[in-house]
Formats: sequence, structure tokens, C-alpha cells
Amino acid sequence: MGELLASPGANVVHLCIDMQRLFEPGAPWATPWLERALPQVVRLVEHDSPRTVFTRFIPPRTKEEACGVWRAYYEKWESVTREKLAPALLDLVPPLVKFVPPAVVVDRHGYNAFGNGSLRAYLVEHNVDALIVSGGETDVCVLATVLAAVDYGYRVILVTDALCSSSNQSHDALLGVYSQRFSLQIEVTTTECVLERWRTAM
Repeated sequence: MGELLASPGANVVHLCIDMQRLFEPGAPWATPWLERALPQVVRLVEHDSPRTVFTRFIPPRTKEEACGVWRAYYEKWESVTREKLAPALLDLVPPLVKFVPPAVVVDRHGYNAFGNGSLRAYLVEHNVDALIVSGGETDVCVLATVLAAVDYGYRVILVTDALCSSSNQSHDALLGVYSQRFSLQIEVTTTECVLERWRTAM
């Protein structure tokens, strides 16, 4: 974990995953580290908000609309289906709302942000070849999205202090996996390092 191999380049996008009110303290899926990661996320967005893509996790309207094993999942978490959940909890956290537009928002229903094709289509349209990844959770939606990005051939820059999780143990374990098993395809670094090299690239 440390220095980038090269500057992010002109065709990079900051992909910020699921920084939503649904994961704030006191919300049904509260992620304890969200507040700690948020200032670093804001710094990344401020640097180049037109090249920021926010993703949102959108649960089904009812548990009956979920398919396969997701049906059992929403049997347990019926409180977060859209018929039960306050709609405002699906919004981005307040400090990020002001960046849209020019930043864009892409919604989907599964862990992998590439799952419904919308994100991939946007990146192809804008000739993106690298992703700076922040958000949450390190060991769930970030994991699924980053592995999909690697499969598509994107350069992935994972920003450790701009990630959040509900589990210290699995967060730390995944950072080890990202930096060791995927060291040729995933760069693991900090906000400060990204911004320093990103400025150089501009």
C-alpha cells in the first residue's frame, strides 16, 4: 500500500460507491466508518466533480419482487424494501448531494455496481480506462464492483482512507487481498497520494 504506479491519467473516473443515508449512523444498514471516510470522499469529489460517478444501492419495492436467494435476504431485511423504507434514506449523504450535477448517479439492485449495465455503458461512452474507488463497503459492494472492474480491464486505484465497512476484521483482510493477490491489477493507496498524483496529471 502506498505510491501509485503512475498518475491516474486523463480518462480516469472517481467511482464513489453507495455513500447513502441508508448507511449513516442510526439508519437500518448503518456503516460505522462512513463518517470517518466521508471527509476523504469529499476531497476526491471536490478535486474533479465532473469526473465523479456516485452509485446507489436500491432495494426492491417489496420482498416478493426479489429473486432467488435475494428473496430470503429481504425476508430478513423487509424493513429496507422501498415500501417500508423512508425514500430519503436512498439519497446520497447530504455533503455529497451538492455535487450532482455535474457528478452523475448510477443506480442498481445488487452488490456489483456493473450489474445492470448502466455503469459500464457510461464508462465506455466517456472513454474511461481507470477508476479511483471510494465508498462502502470494503468487503461487500466495493469487493464485487472492484473484481468486476478488473475483469473489464480497468486500472483500479483503491483509496484506503476513503473506504468504509461494518467489520474491522474483514476490511483489513480485504485490503490485504487487494494489495497482495491483485497487486498487478489493483493499486491500494491513500487520498493524499491520489490527489498529489492527480494534480500532477492535470
